[in-house]
Amino acid sequence: MTLQDGLDALARTHRVPGAQLAVDTGTEVVSVHTGTADAVRGTPFTAGTAVPLGSITKTFTAATVMLLVDDEDLDLDESVADLLPELRDLPKVTVRHLLSHTAGLPTGPDSDTAAGLTASRYLAAACTAEDALFDPGADFSYSNAGYVAAGRLIETVTGMPWHEAVRVLLLEPLGITPSFLGDTAPGRPVAAGHGLNTATGAVRPVRQNLAAVEAPAGGLLASALDLLALGRALIGRSAVVPSATAAVMRRPEQGAEAGALADAWGLGTALHLQDGRWWCGHDGNAQGTSCHLRAEPRSGVVVAFTGNAGTATALWRDLSDLVTRLTGTRIPTAPARPDRGGPVDLPECLGTYRNGTSEYRIGPGADGLPALSIDGDLHLPLICYPDLSCDLVDPATGRREPGGRFHRDPADGSIDRVQISGRTARRVRTG
Repeated sequence: MTLQDGLDALARTHRVPGAQLAVDTGTEVVSVHTGTADAVRGTPFTAGTAVPLGSITKTFTAATVMLLVDDEDLDLDESVADLLPELRDLPKVTVRHLLSHTAGLPTGPDSDTAAGLTASRYLAAACTAEDALFDPGADFSYSNAGYVAAGRLIETVTGMPWHEAVRVLLLEPLGITPSFLGDTAPGRPVAAGHGLNTATGAVRPVRQNLAAVEAPAGGLLASALDLLALGRALIGRSAVVPSATAAVMRRPEQGAEAGALADAWGLGTALHLQDGRWWCGHDGNAQGTSCHLRAEPRSGVVVAFTGNAGTATALWRDLSDLVTRLTGTRIPTAPARPDRGGPVDLPECLGTYRNGTSEYRIGPGADGLPALSIDGDLHLPLICYPDLSCDLVDPATGRREPGGRFHRDPADGSIDRVQISGRTARRVRTG
């Protein structure tokens, strides 16, 4: 089966209207695409169609910050509070902490709440000592707020809006035609995200609702070929990002144990260990899209995928065998799952945990397993293991997915935090 045939077939299987796959084997580039950019309008999905990237935007933002570090306009270990007064309550947070999600910042308000906020008001509300999840550098918690702050750093240092700075310093030098959420007249064709109505089976476009202030965390659109250009830069195959700077970006950071998201974390890069080799990249989900980037410096292999439906995540995972045949090396699509032993009872995990304004409640479930709810929504059974990691269970299928892990307080041994899907929540003490 060819790469094109495989992409066509898997897009049909997973009900994904359109997708792109681009592979740089180190010696040649192979690019395929399929389907429609908009299921209602029937717009064709081309190699140049830009897709809402979601969180892969963070890697572009981090690379822009690193270019400023390379020019000595910023220092990775300087206090962010020296440049951003909104973080004056958190003087120990550094630029390095922001880029590696080790600052202890909460995720940040949802996009509806953030709509209309300036970056200053957003950060002043989200980045407080009271809401800090842990001491900077001590742990990992995936945070949009940290990347709103990184975007503000770029603006403060360059005197340009984030969009302009990332365009001038990174996108155009990489040969990428800029495209951002909210563009009323984009300079290239763009894809809509899509949702699946499980009752009717219909696939329909969905609206992107990212707040303007969150653009540095998720506001870019790009194609799989564009992501290849970024991937080459991350592994030192582009002059746009100096090779020494790229090496720093993909080095595992202390404390950045990303749990269900990756095997480790660098500066703006998720790190995956596969067959003794470290791959760097990022995953991103906007409303109704799923995008993925992997790059490995020893082989020079870069793989990029975009799909315009939430179900494209499963498509990406199913593509791995086809890509492996092409490149001769296995591509990590999810974190490694070491043998953790059998499930254990962990009644002491029950309780309420908070990340900013989000509440994580773990209570006894109907089947005897602890069950997780977030802000009162969902009730997902948890399976706990001796190493304090946990899986989430899909109630409909019984399928287990990596959930996260619990932490013990080193002082008294009690469980004081939980990390779910990379986001850490601090236990609410009562009494």
